[in-house]
Amino acid sequence: MAESPRLPTVVIVGRPNVGKSTLFNCILGRRRSIVGDESGITRDRIHGEAVHRGRHFELIDTGGILPNEAEHIPSEIFRQARVALERAAHIILLIDGRTEITATDRELSQLRHRLGKPVALAVNKIDTAAKDVLAHEFHVLGISDLFPVSAEHRLGIDDLLDHVTSGFDVTEIQEAEKAPIKVAIIGRPNVGKSTLLNALVGEDRAIVSPVAGTTRDAVDESVVIDGCQFVFVDTAGIRRKGKTKLMAEKISVVMARRHIRMANVVLLVLDATEGVVGLDANIAGYAHEDGRAIILCVNKWDVSPEKSTTAFTTKVRDEMKYLEYAPVAFVSAKTGTGVYRLFPLIRELYDAASQRVSTGELNRFLETLHIESEQKVQYITQPSVRPPTFVLFTDRPGKLHFSAERYLINRLRKQFGFRGTPIVIKTKAKQRR
Repeated sequence: MAESPRLPTVVIVGRPNVGKSTLFNCILGRRRSIVGDESGITRDRIHGEAVHRGRHFELIDTGGILPNEAEHIPSEIFRQARVALERAAHIILLIDGRTEITATDRELSQLRHRLGKPVALAVNKIDTAAKDVLAHEFHVLGISDLFPVSAEHRLGIDDLLDHVTSGFDVTEIQEAEKAPIKVAIIGRPNVGKSTLLNALVGEDRAIVSPVAGTTRDAVDESVVIDGCQFVFVDTAGIRRKGKTKLMAEKISVVMARRHIRMANVVLLVLDATEGVVGLDANIAGYAHEDGRAIILCVNKWDVSPEKSTTAFTTKVRDEMKYLEYAPVAFVSAKTGTGVYRLFPLIRELYDAASQRVSTGELNRFLETLHIESEQKVQYITQPSVRPPTFVLFTDRPGKLHFSAERYLINRLRKQFGFRGTPIVIKTKAKQRR
């Protein structure tokens, strides 16, 4: 990524193999740096654009620094790191909480004196509450802003970033906050997906035909509403696997599945004149399995024999019990009725799926729960969004019982929202020494 002078810069430094690349990828939320056990894998500066609570910043992962090393590559790493450090708004000094303090750690801790930059000390690999005590032993380095973290499990990262980005101005890069929301329009053939696309973008972009299967390629169109950009993709109608005999149709189904995975929000179009059929539930399952936020969009409502939205919604819930979190919207793509109300709903679901809850807030929430399970849940963290994913650290291995997981998901929705998006629960047994 090209360097952007508009953004404040946060630089991660540390000696080799303390987990800098893992922390870098954790903050970015995607795999950008190469992560491995061999020390010195990262040699160049690696850049990425990150955001925390609306504050955008440039994140730089430096190579493992050995300041007094005579070999060419380590000294070149140090030179590259110095370039980044001189322009840093904040420095994260990462050290390994499972090892003793080294001379390199001590030398790097003096960066705040040499450069006059704020430095936060992140003590990595602190993945249990018992190890927090070990982290505080590193106060001897003289850095008051100390944060026990586990980059691998995303523990303590929110507290670290709250501190590091506290002085960053969210208004400096408002354009970055207007990243387009990608919306896939999916459904079985001839339910009105292309007509809905045309109604959403206000022009005849897709071919509209009563012949099932007209759309084989994915068609995309962008529209800006109230300053927010939406990119809609009209995918080919998905048939049952046994019905897709033609190679072109088989490819179109594969591409439709791909566009579901790439979307932020999925509009599943149902035909109000035909009711909910089994294939609708199968197609919805694709989006649910891929963790996409979902709106159940009932089209052709103007000509539906069913006049009660409540009764139709009940039928939808009965056929798609696993999608109780998905809102139901009634529209007529042909007349435009109800179509414009989809825009704020899409934005609401995108924001819900992008919501991140801090580890501290989650564990205060955990104390209010009564989870009936063989495992004792010791603490909880949220490592990722879209879909919101939560990791429970338990005293023994194994997944939560279905009823306990459902209870937890329902309580998460009640406490924090997460409307319209699947919630993923994972468990991880605490390692015993």
